[in-house]
Amino acid sequence: MQYVYLIQSTKDGELYVGCTKDLKERLILHNAKKVTSTKRHTPYILIYYEAYINSTDAFNREKYMKTQYGRNYIKKVLSNFFISKNFLG
Repeated sequence: MQYVYLIQSTKDGELYVGCTKDLKERLILHNAKKVTSTKRHTPYILIYYEAYINSTDAFNREKYMKTQYGRNYIKKVLSNFFISKNFLG
């Protein structure tokens, strides 16, 4: 199983989209500052994920989620979350 995930920094609201086979371990790595691109914004919480059987499908979805269209999709799907947390990413 391959996961596309969205995490958000509780420090500054920064959003990060990634792809992994082990979602729990990857979140641990992010929060342990072992991921270069996210270490300045720790700690993170998992706010969204999708599971895929095919890794190519997952990587394509990750690429999409990193576009403005993907960001708009996330803001729409999680609109109540962002409003309640005052995080507009």
